[in-house]
Amino acid sequence: MNLADLNQLLACGEDSRNQFKRDATNADSLAAELAAFANSGGGCLFLGVADDGSVVGLDAAAVQRLNQLLSNAASHNVRPPVHPTTENVQTDAGIVMVVRVPDGLAKPYIDNQGRIWVKQGADKRHVTSREEMQRMFQRAGLVYADVVPVSGSSAADIDDKAFNNYFSRRYGQNNEFSSQPLEQLLRNLSLSDGRELNLAGLMLFGRHPQRYRPAFEIKAVAFPGTALYDTRYLDSEDIRGNLLEQFRGAFAFIKRNLHHVQRGRGFNTLGELEIPETALEELLVNALIHRDYFTSASIRLMVFADRLEIISPGHLPDSLSVETIRQGKTNRRNPTLTEHASQILPYRGIGSGIPRALQEWPRIELIDDVAGNQFSAVIWRPEAEWVAKPSLTPEVTPEVTPEVARLLAVVNGEMSRTEIMAALGLKDEKHFRQHYQQTAISQKLIEMTQPDKPRSRLQKYRLTPAGLAWLQQKATKDK
Repeated sequence: MNLADLNQLLACGEDSRNQFKRDATNADSLAAELAAFANSGGGCLFLGVADDGSVVGLDAAAVQRLNQLLSNAASHNVRPPVHPTTENVQTDAGIVMVVRVPDGLAKPYIDNQGRIWVKQGADKRHVTSREEMQRMFQRAGLVYADVVPVSGSSAADIDDKAFNNYFSRRYGQNNEFSSQPLEQLLRNLSLSDGRELNLAGLMLFGRHPQRYRPAFEIKAVAFPGTALYDTRYLDSEDIRGNLLEQFRGAFAFIKRNLHHVQRGRGFNTLGELEIPETALEELLVNALIHRDYFTSASIRLMVFADRLEIISPGHLPDSLSVETIRQGKTNRRNPTLTEHASQILPYRGIGSGIPRALQEWPRIELIDDVAGNQFSAVIWRPEAEWVAKPSLTPEVTPEVTPEVARLLAVVNGEMSRTEIMAALGLKDEKHFRQHYQQTAISQKLIEMTQPDKPRSRLQKYRLTPAGLAWLQQKATKDK
């Protein structure tokens, strides 16, 4: 580094990668700075520089003393030791000692008091959150969330049918006829410690996983517009169960809230989903398998008029970036869960999921939010083009399921949900809402009379012009 390079860096001020200090006299304080850099991607410590970036300089004796102090702090006051390099730059005010600390390969690095330090802006902070500590140990390969025992669980929580189907398909025999009891089989497959299930065992084969881990579900909402803060919604569901059940439930939610298009097929044929199913499948499985299970948060699935968002807890591991996963690179955050899930979910591994999704549907935006500790896949719908170009209109005759066709046939004027269900001869409100009402609303075939108050007891439903047009076309075709 020459003087011009130094002055340019100092002019930019302190940040997460550059820290200024006039001097250092305490090995513990210096160790905390070194550990923070090693835990946070590395950086440079400039000794002989004031906080405002002005050079105060060091003499030769101070440089000699600081080198000895730095050596002691790096080797004795940080565990495991760090290995900084130094460079001295001569200025008019004296020497500036540039200490470069590489990103640590053995995180987390701790000081003599057992504290973990990380950079926070230009400053550093002491890590106290258990979840953050767990994530650091996970990145270091010291512990994985998927093999942490779930307190209070046991083999009795296993869904025998789900486990038996998996065991038979993968190992060619029924687990009931194997020579070992279920507890031993689970332990052999790294799904239990012999007493309690681990997280992988619970999420893959648990009968009611959310009993122990209520946050590990998918929260799905479909909005009529493009804004997250919209108080109206077309559909919502908390999707629970094991990972296969969550995958199936989430995919069903997506399919009933996206459009189907005929793409040249006959009127009565089943239309194709507006976004290729393979792309949606890959992104959904990716969220379920690679999410951060040390973070007590749910996967969020949101359908908007112009896009679909799948948001999973946990930003990309520090060895990955959006660009590298686009190229097919991967890092197994949950190796045990991934090993078994690859036999249960439509997961191919080897980093091919993201490239395959992008090949099927290039209009996918990947967002790694480190500050928010989440990863988002934003899939833009083709309808977004209609918003930008009002002269283009969608198909007049959307794909209509038999249930929606029955609903359209009975709606006469403005009717309440109870009246429509009675006309259809239905008693199960949830079944009606999921398979009749919400699908018809999402396809804009029926509408609420009070859209701003979706839960109003006075709410009624009526056919839209598109619904009337569909009925008229059907009547013409049936003649």
